[in-house]
Amino acid sequence: MLDYSHQDWKTRAANLSFRGQAFIDGKFVDAVSGKTFDSINPATGEVLTTVAECGAADIDRAVAAGRRAFEDGRWSRLAPGDRKAVLLKLADLIRANLEEMALLDSLDMGKLVTDAATVDAPGSAHFFQWYAEAIDKVYDEVAPTAPGDLALVARVPLGVVGAVTPWNFPLDMATWKAAAALAAGNSVVLKPAEQSPLSALRLAELAAEAGVPDGVLNVVPGFGHTAGQALGLHMDVDCLAFTGSTGIGKKFMEYSGRSNLKQVWPETGGKSPNLIFADCENLEAAADMAAFGIFFNQGEVCSANSRLYVERSIKDAFVEMMIARAQATQPGDPLDPASKMGAIVDEKQTQGIMRCVEEGKQTATLVAGGERVTVDGRGCFVQPTIFDDVKHDDPLARDEIFGPVLSVIPFDTEKEAVAMANDSIYGLAASVWTNNLSRACRVADKLHVGTVSVNTVDALSAQTPFGGMKQSGFGRDLSLHSLEKYTALKTTWIKYAP
Repeated sequence: MLDYSHQDWKTRAANLSFRGQAFIDGKFVDAVSGKTFDSINPATGEVLTTVAECGAADIDRAVAAGRRAFEDGRWSRLAPGDRKAVLLKLADLIRANLEEMALLDSLDMGKLVTDAATVDAPGSAHFFQWYAEAIDKVYDEVAPTAPGDLALVARVPLGVVGAVTPWNFPLDMATWKAAAALAAGNSVVLKPAEQSPLSALRLAELAAEAGVPDGVLNVVPGFGHTAGQALGLHMDVDCLAFTGSTGIGKKFMEYSGRSNLKQVWPETGGKSPNLIFADCENLEAAADMAAFGIFFNQGEVCSANSRLYVERSIKDAFVEMMIARAQATQPGDPLDPASKMGAIVDEKQTQGIMRCVEEGKQTATLVAGGERVTVDGRGCFVQPTIFDDVKHDDPLARDEIFGPVLSVIPFDTEKEAVAMANDSIYGLAASVWTNNLSRACRVADKLHVGTVSVNTVDALSAQTPFGGMKQSGFGRDLSLHSLEKYTALKTTWIKYAP
């Protein structure tokens, strides 16, 4: 980790420069309309820079550049080993610019700079390296046929991939999409969230420095209802990968039907349950991870463990443990290494969280937090908040709040716990805490989610797929399986004289 003090980070932030133009066909350019919007630091309310407000005309330019690059083969027809070398260099460049990448995400969306420097930026480099190393180790197939026939089945790149990414992990989510799509040989048009476009624009610049050819990676900042919609409706986009809300994921599915039936891979909302059984031998560790599972990144995590189901016999004692951890996890300046939680991404999100909290005060027992606070008299900060004795049908337990708000619900039996955990429109992730191996396997088998973490929370790696079930969508990031989103199966059948 970069061993910097609060003042060190503030000094480096003050000296940081920002790229605000779109990156299209290897160049930074203004939006065709000339429009811009402000990128605002949610911890201070200060404008960081102005950013190009791209629209349909800019999406057209970016898609055309991506198509030209794909068709002439400057990237798509490179040997896998050659693409690998470029992406490995990009991973190295991210590491060389780790401090800058961490600051961009921290200033742009409010996350702790220490988290950005130890999780997000190193993770982005790791994922580019992982897909670079994987791409020349993925084999095609020879189908079983009769003598005189040779049937080859190859995975081929789709063409132009549109990627729409969220604001909670700006660099990482851009990487999760782009690394796999680029490794497979596609061109990419990336539309980062308007709340946090700066690290994606810097990533494009580093990609060009690493040797990614012009037109292969384009970044078009803008708003969802303009640039995002234009990308979703574009007739020359072959695939759309999306991470964000369930409602917007449904819109992209609709856009596909209204346009060219492009593949759409949505990874959407969540309301992840965390089941704590009385036979868990280390409740302190369970409480530590339960707090991490809801308060990390200010609770702005699609797989956040926001529903805490606790066996009734230990519920009161466990709630006391959680209250202590909430009180020790108060928000502060994201640039201060001593801070335990950062700022909420913007005013709109902050107000939405507080509406849910105020409504929750009428239906459940508030035992920790519940207030909006400031740091040095400014900023979008919400205390870590815990509601006890939440009814299972309460909106606190049903709706994705996307903030540091935990709902505690008691249960009496394993069957009841599993039933309540599954009774959700979402199915992204879940956690189970028990020292009974049979129970761990049995409960994990019955939970209808994409990932079950046993005696931990939110477990993921480059080697394992991340994604959900039900209205959490069916897109999968990470692992070799994500390459399936960005490739098509192509059969070449050859007749020969046996």
